[in-house]
Amino acid sequence: MHPSVLVVEDDTAIRDLLQYTFERANFRVFAAASAERAMEVVRERLPTVAVIDWMLPAVSGLALIEKLRRDPRTAGLPLLMVTARDGEQERVNGLDAGADDYLTKPFSPSELIARVNALIRRRAPEYASGKLSAGPIVLDSDSRAVQLNGQPVSLRQVEFRLLKLFLAHPNRVFTRNELLDRVWGESVFVEERTVDVHIRRVRLALGPQYRNLITTVRGGGYKLDIPEESTVVERVN
Repeated sequence: MHPSVLVVEDDTAIRDLLQYTFERANFRVFAAASAERAMEVVRERLPTVAVIDWMLPAVSGLALIEKLRRDPRTAGLPLLMVTARDGEQERVNGLDAGADDYLTKPFSPSELIARVNALIRRRAPEYASGKLSAGPIVLDSDSRAVQLNGQPVSLRQVEFRLLKLFLAHPNRVFTRNELLDRVWGESVFVEERTVDVHIRRVRLALGPQYRNLITTVRGGGYKLDIPEESTVVERVN
């Protein structure tokens, strides 16, 4: 499951360079030259992370970040502001507006990717590489292997992504629509009951002793119900 990035930059040359940099790092890239176009992209598909230039035509990147933070759908979206403004007050304003990080121009491609990956590890760990474990379950993203009490568990691709999302956010309730968006993708049409089918398959794979770790929340959705102290997240860059 490759992460996606929304690049909001009005300078064509810089935007093309950022797109090339992210594509080389195995990101799916959505590009926008204005805040208005960025909002259109976000309405169509929710990216994993957004990289936003401060100086945009008509509506500034700062105002765009504030708008994204006010919308419940994008309130948790990891946001990196990039700008030539390197003053302390500008940094404060950018972070106060809701940016998770602030990167000043010029910057190297490797630093950009490192900053974005750090945001993903903090805010969207289901896209990060490495291992996730909770209770008896250990999932290795790199080898696509799952173990239950040290024994291998066979999962299809969709069930693997579902379990990874739950392990990345233990005890968080996901509605069926959220699961559809984050596992299947917003551009894919899948009926809600399809989620129930794949949840059932994950439970069957966990076996009778542990199938109840994924609980149904009435009127809500599903969650991985496990003591937080037994959850360990180990990530590898």
